Amino acid sequence: MEKNIMVFLEYKKGKLQDVSKELLSKARTLAKKLGSKVLGLAVGYNLKNLPELGEYGADKIIYVSNKELSLYRSLPFAKVVISAILHYKPYIVLFGATHVGRDLAPRVASNLQLGLTADCTELKIGDYRAGKILYKDQLLQIRPAWGGNIIATIVSPESIPSMATVREGVIAIDEITPGKKADVEEFCVEFSKQELLTEIIEQSIEEKDVDLKGAKIVIGAGMGAADDHIMELIFNLAKLLKAEVGGSRPIIDAGYLSPHRQIGQTGVTIRPNLYIAMGISGQIQHLVGIMNSKRIIAINKDPEAPIFEVAHYRIVGDLKDVLPMMIKAYKGILKKS
Repeated sequence: MEKNIMVFLEYKKGKLQDVSKELLSKARTLAKKLGSKVLGLAVGYNLKNLPELGEYGADKIIYVSNKELSLYRSLPFAKVVISAILHYKPYIVLFGATHVGRDLAPRVASNLQLGLTADCTELKIGDYRAGKILYKDQLLQIRPAWGGNIIATIVSPESIPSMATVREGVIAIDEITPGKKADVEEFCVEFSKQELLTEIIEQSIEEKDVDLKGAKIVIGAGMGAADDHIMELIFNLAKLLKAEVGGSRPIIDAGYLSPHRQIGQTGVTIRPNLYIAMGISGQIQHLVGIMNSKRIIAINKDPEAPIFEVAHYRIVGDLKDVLPMMIKAYKGILKKS
């Protein structure tokens, strides 16, 4: 049995989303361990540059093109994915944990009576033993559980293919292979009237006011920064550092920052060169969103704050005192440079 990995490729306005590039990159790593191939499932209309996806790790692109697939609709997209799985018989199927992926993957899993692990933060290939039975080459689906208090590893050895949705930003895109082309194979799926009952009249996409995933420096604000003057200082420091500002869920809920700036289990996952945690206690729900940061500076007046356990540099102090000193120091550095 071929243990190929299928990745559902998500497009928005004809542009491949970053989470799909991340999944192709991860699938390539997993496929090497399995000695298998990576199949990208591209669903849409007039999609461009499909062979170039070989640079990210795809060996073959399965292309389903139809005007009815120009915009996402649950029923026709689900039929396409179900039909592709039944025809190509992949060993693993991966989706991004996006609005589309979270709607589509459960429909597919339910129809095919397959297991599905949602919002994974890591994927590995390994063996699993249940009593006297050894299941080899299983997809180890790793994700926070019990409100983020533990990290669980989930396997579904008797559910083939294994299916998972993976959070955006948790997987680094490996170096691309310039010039590598993927084979493109067209796959036809017919739709019934019942599957096309709904019609999208107009689509309105609200653009985010910040790109935390792509930022090199991110300053995170917690409830210890829940003060208008402190938030003003944080944004002043961010301007000096050319950084973006995000926050933990409590300060988002308190209205100090927009929901697009939320970092953590129910927000975005980031991997900046530098993350500065301002007044963040360090609950696991937030930590899962920052653990890929290359360097973490934590500032908190509580010397026992959990954030200090993961920080590379620790400052114990009140933000009202520390922030002005940081701004003054950095302005001094800028003047000298």
